[in-house]
Amino acid sequence: MNIKKGDKVRVISGADKGKEGVVQRVFPKLNKVVVEGVNVHKKHRKPNQQVTEGSVVEIYVPIDASNVALLDPKTKKPTRVHYGTVKGKKVRLAKSGESLD
Repeated sequence: MNIKKGDKVRVISGADKGKEGVVQRVFPKLNKVVVEGVNVHKKHRKPNQQVTEGSVVEIYVPIDASNVALLDPKTKKPTRVHYGTVKGKKVRLAKSGESLD
């Protein structure tokens, strides 16, 4: 998986197509990511002994990593990732040559 926490991404398919956000969590085994402001669902909470009132809470639901594309820091457009070496370290590079790490 080429996506890491803190990356700026754009949704390329699904109900939230075109939205941009920052990756909050990554689930590599499930190939899913949680993006801020994308795929927000409402969850109804029942009252219990700790919280005496019920409420409606917005939660971020994971989206498949194949439905998002990293944004190139230089052009601000979706890009693919390749790997290269900079100063002897392996880094992620955008197709424009800009470092993503």
